[in-house]
Amino acid sequence: MKMLTINVAPHVFTPVDTRYMVRGVIKALIPATCASLYFFRWQAFLVIIASIAGCVLTEYAIQKFRKKQITLGDSSAVLTGLLLALVLPPVLPLWMAFLGGVFAIAFGKEIFGGIGCNIFNPALLARAFLMATFPVALTTWSQPITLDAVTTATPLGLIKFGGAATPYMSLFLGNVGGCIGETSAIALLLGMGYLLYTKIIDYRVPLAYIATVAVFAFITHAINPKLFPGTPLFHILAGGLLIGAIFMATDPVTSPVTAKGRWIFGIGCGLITMIIRIWGGLPEGVMYSILCMNALAPLINRVTKPKRYGETREK
Repeated sequence: MKMLTINVAPHVFTPVDTRYMVRGVIKALIPATCASLYFFRWQAFLVIIASIAGCVLTEYAIQKFRKKQITLGDSSAVLTGLLLALVLPPVLPLWMAFLGGVFAIAFGKEIFGGIGCNIFNPALLARAFLMATFPVALTTWSQPITLDAVTTATPLGLIKFGGAATPYMSLFLGNVGGCIGETSAIALLLGMGYLLYTKIIDYRVPLAYIATVAVFAFITHAINPKLFPGTPLFHILAGGLLIGAIFMATDPVTSPVTAKGRWIFGIGCGLITMIIRIWGGLPEGVMYSILCMNALAPLINRVTKPKRYGETREK
């Protein structure tokens, strides 16, 4: 005879925990990482190592100093370092990449209390810090493979300041200048497919983000193709839109938890991105758009919180 076990909630358990999700995102980044190593070779590899080292060593040092449990086993510091490296130029000095990793953990994660408590995406916050501190280094790009021409421009910079459009196939494969992990659209899409298949991320944020950019680009391009030469497909494939929409904006800690809130979050990211891309002084706006919406995520959660069954609103 089977015994009936009576226990307190929760009664439903799932193998999906922080470690599973973090390592799943790292697996999804493998195609983009491999593409970056192919196009930018050893320099990309060294930047990735320096960034990860800065994150891992800083997390260990802070937790050791504060006499807290060492949580390096959850691989979140490795993921932060990898994400940061993939949004950095391949010719960035290694000490800057290491400093970015230190800032990401110290001021983007541990200062708020550790994993799950941070307000902003740590990797993007660190990139914003590096952009404000070393603007020249953060906007110095190189051609893929050779790493000889360090004065090349990104596709967004070429079309914004020179009116020259990069071929779609180059954007799709990744044979263009840009940050280490943002150039190959096909590699990023493969990672998105894995994340959606394993249900590590929700489709709403990336779909709303990418669709908003596409609609915005379609309208502006239709109004005046000469003044706004970027087509919807160009704006989707170029720059950091895909890596931002797939891997940054979907961060479960810094994005809304409600279904309606995720739609709002993605639309807001898309609008801010396109406003900066078209009318801003910078060719790219993904980083600032996600950080701005990170700040609004708690408010979005509060506004879109579903009403409990039987709840009545106060007059």
